Amino acid sequence: MPNRILSLLFVFLGTSSYAEEALIQREWVIDGVKRQALVCVPATAKEKPAPLVFGFHGHGGNMANSARSYHVHSLWPEAIVVYPQGLNTPGRLTDPEGKKPGWQSNVGDQGDRDLKFFDAMLASMRGEYKVDDARIYSTGHSNGGGFTYLLWAARGDQFAAFAPSASAASRTRDQLKPKPVLHVAGENDPLVKFAWQEAQIKALITLNQCGASQAWELDRNCSYYPSKIGCPVITAIHPGTHSYPKEAPEVIVKFFKSQSKQP
Repeated sequence: MPNRILSLLFVFLGTSSYAEEALIQREWVIDGVKRQALVCVPATAKEKPAPLVFGFHGHGGNMANSARSYHVHSLWPEAIVVYPQGLNTPGRLTDPEGKKPGWQSNVGDQGDRDLKFFDAMLASMRGEYKVDDARIYSTGHSNGGGFTYLLWAARGDQFAAFAPSASAASRTRDQLKPKPVLHVAGENDPLVKFAWQEAQIKALITLNQCGASQAWELDRNCSYYPSKIGCPVITAIHPGTHSYPKEAPEVIVKFFKSQSKQP
């Protein structure tokens, strides 16, 4: 299995005052329900094509948490970054009554409210700014990682690559088509069991027609599985639990920068 991240790769300093000021709260109305996201847009996005990254919080989280934890906008200031806010949703592993915010788990759940929300956000970004359609990405942790896998299954043709953390595709696995992916997993995850994530990684390696692992040239603490069809699988395995690792954002941004959608 993959090499392990045994040392801290990135010291999380939090968002800078500039980064905090750059985040703007946006609103959409989807089927009569107000939806929100924090959005960071580079000044050049109306003049030249910019990458677009979506970052989805975990169950019980919120858009401000994901902006602080993922801080893609501070690591990649040339990108448009969207941190959406989920609605109260029954969790598959916790919160069965749905008292905390999260994301739909499968196509058709909750009337596809979150897929419709994604469609509206993407349409707005494309309508208002110059989005580089070859460089659209999604990342998320836990339930947000699960929704990233759902986007791969239901809207995969829109994306260049995905970076889920502490999650698995569950019932959408058979709907995935080959795409570059970086999967972050904790060996001692008590919620999304590491064995489940190992099975997910093995399925991705098969799907993407990958060969044996080797050290990734952009971060030798990660394992890189080269693909015959240009869709590598990269794994960032750490010895932690279900918590989002502080080193993950830098690794994910490196990965996204290295990938663009193939014709």
